[in-house]
Amino acid sequence: MSKVFPRAGRGRVLSGAAGVVVLGLLLWWLLPLGEEPPSGAVTLSTGTTSGVYYEYGSRLRNELAEDMPDLDVDLTASNGSQENVARVAAGQADFAIAAADAVETYEAQHADATARLRGVARLYDDYVQLVVPRDSAVRSVADLKGRTVATGLARSGVRLIAERVLRAAGLDPAKDITAMAEGIDTGPEQLRQGRIDAFFWSGGVPTAGLQDLANRFTFRFVPIGPELVAKMHEQDDATGYYRATNMPESAYPTIQNGATVPTIAVSNLLITRTDVDPRLTEWLTRTVIKSRDGIGRHVHSAQLVDLRTAIYTDPLPLHEGAKRYYKSVKP
Repeated sequence: MSKVFPRAGRGRVLSGAAGVVVLGLLLWWLLPLGEEPPSGAVTLSTGTTSGVYYEYGSRLRNELAEDMPDLDVDLTASNGSQENVARVAAGQADFAIAAADAVETYEAQHADATARLRGVARLYDDYVQLVVPRDSAVRSVADLKGRTVATGLARSGVRLIAERVLRAAGLDPAKDITAMAEGIDTGPEQLRQGRIDAFFWSGGVPTAGLQDLANRFTFRFVPIGPELVAKMHEQDDATGYYRATNMPESAYPTIQNGATVPTIAVSNLLITRTDVDPRLTEWLTRTVIKSRDGIGRHVHSAQLVDLRTAIYTDPLPLHEGAKRYYKSVKP
């Protein structure tokens, strides 16, 4: 015998059915129905273990394991952007995170790079952070003359930017300072012990290495004003990816005391090569976008990953697989 539902009951049934349909549509957006996840092995090149690249990459690997359980992701540390671009171009890594200026610089130096490198997603912005002790006499970049300054590891994005900042301030990185090859893993402790007078860092905010230093040592940030950014833009094409901005006051609250810091921002990209499987890249791109909130709860910078801006991977064109994903979710 068929049952007759009261009016209120029928409404609840229809409402529940609609909810199931909506849930089904959401699941379709997240993962294609009836399709087996890609498998195999890939290498993701990140950064130093105290930096945001490595932390983001570690959490992205966990998300990829959920979506593609048979995909083995080898997470490798590196000195940073310049090394990451070179690794992908040489086939030593399949995916990597790199700042846009480092990508442009590599392409300018390697004629075949434009044909090999591709973008997957624009992720978040790095902020250039010039750190000195709170009682330091250094108030501007020009005041670094004659001092011992950590300009980042060799082949890092930090080194690339630091040397351009110094030149914009009228300083020769090879003559006017004593440059030390220290990164975020070692620079903070070197500063705390007084072995260096300042160090450059370029990364998402907050960076764990600086948060840890703030708990043990009182420091401050030296402003890098828009006039220096304008001078940097005269140096080469890659400096066009730098923009004048302010580091938000919420980045390091106990250090900034409610004040923003004039500085430079540059976008970070997830990159790959043309020969990487399009279906794999499509799935990976989907995971990058849908995992934003989950990763963002632990890596503040990841909260800025956005479907609307992810497609802008200048100076690289989008990989075919990434393009497929963005087209599939286009309104």
